[in-house]
Amino acid sequence: MFHHEGRRIIPVTLLLSSGIWCLTFLFIPWGFVQGFIAIVLFVFNGLILNFFRNPKRAWLQNDNLVVCPCDGKVVVIEKVNKDPYFKEDRIQISIFMSPLNVHVNRMPISGTITHMKYFPGKYLVAWNPKSSTENEQTFWVVENEKGSIGFKQIAGALARRICWYVKEGDNLKQSQEFGFIRFGSRMDIILPVNAKVLVQLDQNVQGGVTPLASFS
Repeated sequence: MFHHEGRRIIPVTLLLSSGIWCLTFLFIPWGFVQGFIAIVLFVFNGLILNFFRNPKRAWLQNDNLVVCPCDGKVVVIEKVNKDPYFKEDRIQISIFMSPLNVHVNRMPISGTITHMKYFPGKYLVAWNPKSSTENEQTFWVVENEKGSIGFKQIAGALARRICWYVKEGDNLKQSQEFGFIRFGSRMDIILPVNAKVLVQLDQNVQGGVTPLASFS
């Protein structure tokens, strides 16, 4: 199953690859060169198909838990003193998404989107700590009876398009899809300071499946 963000890129990529292969077959007589180009095209198309995959999973639904909003690796778990939006101490967890990860973004909790803002910016590599504040990003806040959390979609060196499908005022379910980031990126989740973190540094997580934290 492929994500709708790939509905144009996948056919164009396959068409261009077919054209390159036909030209290679017609104008390059050397068998080993043809074989090498065929392997490169096969791998490239495989990576494109892999990137836009959207697998079906058993999505987490638990009001006492915060679920990971994306696939990737946990690269930051730290306390943030006087978060600029919440004006209080918070816990930040950052998840790095490589080009090999599923890039669908999902709601960490059920609730109402009370704030959204888009920030243009740089395209530093997503594991750079400065990417949280200097890269192109969107910032979201969702609230329910348990409290409020923030989360950011952050563009990386390769991710040049952040996509979202919801807006302020929308009521969404936990693990519901809300966005997509193309080609390697990062997400930051801003939790209440009394939340119990359930993941560890360098842990690989799955969006909509892996519990990220629990409310105290």
